Amino acid sequence: MTAADPGGRAFVYGDNIDTDALAPGHAMKLGPAALARHCLESVDPGFAAAVRDRDILVAGRNFGMGSSREQAAQALKQLGIAAVLAASFARIFYRNAINIGLPALVLPAGHGIRTGDRLAVDPLAGLVVNLSQDRRHEVAPLPPHLLAMIRDGGLIPHLRRRLAVGGRP
Repeated sequence: MTAADPGGRAFVYGDNIDTDALAPGHAMKLGPAALARHCLESVDPGFAAAVRDRDILVAGRNFGMGSSREQAAQALKQLGIAAVLAASFARIFYRNAINIGLPALVLPAGHGIRTGDRLAVDPLAGLVVNLSQDRRHEVAPLPPHLLAMIRDGGLIPHLRRRLAVGGRP
């Protein structure tokens, strides 16, 4: 995150967004790009068409609850979402997001972020800057080993990289 960082737009949703909303069952047989076009259609029919690279999804409690489908996190990444901020995450969604290289950070409720606000996110520093409101929000930073995994593009590319340089998996 730099002073010149234009940030991404915030898309703000409430509590209990489940994996069925992120990756609807009727679209599961489609390829990743086609599945992503159905992401959140039951909550916000215009989401998939409106989201752009570097945008940020902001949600309430229990984000990603429901089934263990990893396609839920993949759909967000496919659309260009740069990070997911939520008051809390379903455990398996959180791990699926990290495993594919999508930062998932806990942002306490009461942050005041609105849809359309420009956000810059620094997972290492544990900082979310609302550029539209000139406000800073501290979040728990991601541990270095998870940041390395995200930087490498997810768990599998991270393991391949480590094994290629003779490191331990």
